[in-house]
Amino acid sequence: MKTSQLLIPTLRDDPGEAETVSHRLMLRAGMIRKTAAGIYTYLPLGLRVIRKVETIIREEMNRAGAQELLMPIASPAELWKETGRWNYYGKELFRFKDRHERDFCLGPTHEEVITDLFRREVRSYRQLPLNFYQIQTKFRDEIRPRFGLMRGREFIMKDAYSFDLDEEGARASYQKMYDAYTRIFTRCGLTFRAVEADTGLIGGDVSHEFMVLAATGEATVVYTAEGTYAANLERAEVLPPTRVDDTPPQPLTAVTTPNCRTVEEVTSFLNISPHRLVKTLLYLADNEPVAVLIRGDHELNEVKLARLLGVTDIALADAATVSRLTNAPVGFAGPIGLSGIRIVADHAVSAMRNMVVGANQADTHYLNANWDRDFKVERFADLRNAQAGDPSPRGDGPLILAKGIEVGQVFLLGTKYSKSMNATILDAHGKERYAVMGCYGIGVGRTAAAAIEQHHDEKGIVWPYPIAPFHVHLVPVSQSARTVATAAHLYEVLTEGGIEVLWDDRDERAGVKFNDADLIGAPFQVVVGDKGLADGVIEVKIRRSGAKSRVAPADLVPHLRRLAEELA
Repeated sequence: MKTSQLLIPTLRDDPGEAETVSHRLMLRAGMIRKTAAGIYTYLPLGLRVIRKVETIIREEMNRAGAQELLMPIASPAELWKETGRWNYYGKELFRFKDRHERDFCLGPTHEEVITDLFRREVRSYRQLPLNFYQIQTKFRDEIRPRFGLMRGREFIMKDAYSFDLDEEGARASYQKMYDAYTRIFTRCGLTFRAVEADTGLIGGDVSHEFMVLAATGEATVVYTAEGTYAANLERAEVLPPTRVDDTPPQPLTAVTTPNCRTVEEVTSFLNISPHRLVKTLLYLADNEPVAVLIRGDHELNEVKLARLLGVTDIALADAATVSRLTNAPVGFAGPIGLSGIRIVADHAVSAMRNMVVGANQADTHYLNANWDRDFKVERFADLRNAQAGDPSPRGDGPLILAKGIEVGQVFLLGTKYSKSMNATILDAHGKERYAVMGCYGIGVGRTAAAAIEQHHDEKGIVWPYPIAPFHVHLVPVSQSARTVATAAHLYEVLTEGGIEVLWDDRDERAGVKFNDADLIGAPFQVVVGDKGLADGVIEVKIRRSGAKSRVAPADLVPHLRRLAEELA
């Protein structure tokens, strides 16, 4: 492809709207353009990358025995009401009415639609196992779309759904998809880790996220260096403390703490360590108040709290609710004297003695509070975020925290959807059984963006060879007849050799061409100039390392193939 014939509106400066490396470089390299908040148009370069990721996905999904189909983006409310997700999914579900006033939504995922298809078309265990997949546009009305393709409202996703007769078959299907995902992300040139994950709005009992490790990631990955344990922060288990403070209880004492509301303010004023203080966080869980106790140097994990309480909607109580429940302003809540409110606590609190807590009175805290004497805890549980250095729940070393980008997730759903939608099959004895399901998603655009987050430098993108928009960027550095003729010949030779090449045929200065080549990030740059041709050679530059070699034009194709094999 010639640059003069391709829409590549590169930018010299960083766009003000860009928040991450991938967002900035995709805009600068002319790969995407914003249409609305969280909604992007893929320009030709960007779409080429998307199609390459899709090709890898298709090849591996087909290899794993999945069948491709295509479901509609709009689905009727009736299906979502069968599973209860019409209301449960929340405001991310984009709802609308057709001209007949019937309720529809734009699909953020397709469990309901595929289960409806299955129950109408499949009846016998002899037809199982089945796995269907599609690559399709999804829509989720994110409250804060950001980071370009990382968290958009409209995005391209590969979603797949497996159906089996029993749990054993479902786990085999799950493993096939897990293995397929491992091959997909490996082929895309990504460094990643599969981690245990929360199932969230999708549901089910078992899930793994595939996380691309990158310093710019918005998610936190928890793992052990030598062991096998890995989880995202929402799911990471924290063991109860093995040591309990055996200090004798001291008399409960109220102390004045003027304008001290935060952990930092209280501990500094009292000259104590944060691990001596217990935060009392007031939440509304499905609109019912609950008090949560967390050690001062720990952070509450809201996903764990929701799971413990068995609720779907939790939120910190607002200032008015805190005042009504405690008779005190925000910052002075404590467990002593709270009435009519459930109190739950993290395991770490159970090991504490003589702790500092809020006194439910402005500018006042209690010293020497003890949970078995001064207040009662309904239940202790794992409610906090894991921290670096915590012992692994598998006993394989201390936990390490790193940043990552979720590019895919697999779920073992069980019968969550088949039961609610009565999707049954006849087993070998003629008995009806609910199908056991799994579902499996990959963010296609997010995978491309994650590759940039992991593969870039100060000059631009450094694409992994399998998903690069072009393999070679052909850069003639002058407009002399000999240089142009040689570039034209090499373009034909490379194209005939199956090597995708972008020929910068513009009448531009060499510096402009080199800057664009580095920005766009093709794995190889082939530089043609009068000086080199005088010696009978052209220059080949590896974008990743900057290494250069000089070869005769006739040797270019085999030379590039050798280099490509080395990069693979």
